[in-house]
Amino acid sequence: MTDRTVDTAPRAAMTDRTVDTAPLPEVSSTFAQIAVLAALAATGTLATNILLPSLPQMAASLKVSTAAVTSAITLFLAVFALGQLVVGPISDRYGRRWPVLTGFAVFCLGSIWCGLATDLPGLLAGRVIQAAGACATSVLSRAIARDLFTGAALGRAMALIMVAMAAAPGFSPLLGGALDHAFGWRSEFVFVAIFAAIGAIAYGAVLGETHHSTRIPLNPLAIAKNYISLIADRRFLVPAATVSLIMGGLFAMFSAAPRVFIEGLHFTPIQLGLFFAGTVMVVFAAGMLATKLAPRFGLDRSIRGGLVAAATGSIAVLLVSIFHPTFLPFLAAMSVFLLGMGIVNPLGTAQALSPFGEKAGAASALLGFWQMMGAAIGVYLAATVSHEAMLALGIVVTVASLAAVALYAMRAKSSPLFPRKGFAVVAQGASAAPEVPASS
Repeated sequence: MTDRTVDTAPRAAMTDRTVDTAPLPEVSSTFAQIAVLAALAATGTLATNILLPSLPQMAASLKVSTAAVTSAITLFLAVFALGQLVVGPISDRYGRRWPVLTGFAVFCLGSIWCGLATDLPGLLAGRVIQAAGACATSVLSRAIARDLFTGAALGRAMALIMVAMAAAPGFSPLLGGALDHAFGWRSEFVFVAIFAAIGAIAYGAVLGETHHSTRIPLNPLAIAKNYISLIADRRFLVPAATVSLIMGGLFAMFSAAPRVFIEGLHFTPIQLGLFFAGTVMVVFAAGMLATKLAPRFGLDRSIRGGLVAAATGSIAVLLVSIFHPTFLPFLAAMSVFLLGMGIVNPLGTAQALSPFGEKAGAASALLGFWQMMGAAIGVYLAATVSHEAMLALGIVVTVASLAAVALYAMRAKSSPLFPRKGFAVVAQGASAAPEVPASS
């Protein structure tokens, strides 16, 4: 189900004006739709984290240091973030189908290139191509969800997509280690290429084109105007920035975990992989909880609760790192943070995208860019603020979570200034309690 739009001018004369309309009846998601959207969303993180156990072997094969080959991940994230800013407006103009299929094709080409690389420059070139394709599938998974669903149904879809995005970095190191052990590191690129090919076929069969509302002209001024208007709109700015801060804490945890567990707590790589897999269970539970909280309490109250949990867990991680840096207290504290993150991420994403049906591609692109930039900053800070990995992680997640709490509090204070009509869709679908404000 897509939003109704008003189209009274020829396509060539269309502007980037968002048309507010009455809320549409919700459409429930199907398993096949969610599975395809999850595959789209997980492609980028799968291609990154599956390589982590193989970095030493890749370095030896390419005759470079492990630090040097790590640049393949850094470069991928940079291109992945920037590419989303381009893909979003393209999909708003030409639809979702061809950008998604092109993205899958480019990703497959980049994966094959990486698998055949014989030196580091060749590998980096392939990673750039990979990221250029992956950014299309990732950003458009959110835009397509916005095309198909509204209100609480959108929140449920985002929660399930988020579970897939968490599962990819959680389980892919174990998968990558198994592939490397059995067939060598190049087999990992073969696997992700096959995954993308299956994803493309499934997308064409299950979803196809979903963007049926007014198409926005593709020109630099219109694109810039769209992004500026989104940044200036607190309905987008506050939840999007909140989610990006929380994602920064999540990726800080992913990047710091090898130092915390292997160097600090003397875990084996397999035990580290099991920890990553265990995080998926926490995030999965949080995603399921989010789908129950939103209809009952509304998006605002559910997000605030998730932020409180994330901040509590973050502060606990910091205290554990200072006073008792052992495994079980750290695991308990990090689990509380992950629980809060798993609630905030999908519901905040749904809240940021819901008012912008015609700009869903641009809004999803800008949100994805912010999330990846937040992730990059979190990774950088976790590696630099302290030589003690657990302390550095505690500092980063605490600052990010408290900043997210403070930022989201600004939305509550300024909610009377928000256009009520734009958020009516979310309020109607996500709130079953009469006391929830109409801006939720």
